Amino acid sequence: MDIWLWPLIGVMLLIAAIGIAMSRKMEGMIPEDGRDEIPQEVREHPFKFNPILIVIGISVVFIGIVIFYYAFIW
Repeated sequence: MDIWLWPLIGVMLLIAAIGIAMSRKMEGMIPEDGRDEIPQEVREHPFKFNPILIVIGISVVFIGIVIFYYAFIW
């Protein structure tokens, strides 16, 4: 398991950075007049700014690398 320590730390830092960046970006999307409107950019690409899907994608790629590593090394 020692071989995966640093890649796992890197993936965790990447996920944390995505979470921080998306939370900062979401602050600017709330209108100040109180009206709850969906921005045009999000309306056109609803999956683009979904941090949950981005994190799931990164996790699946990392787990896939680990699985294929052990599948072909043994």
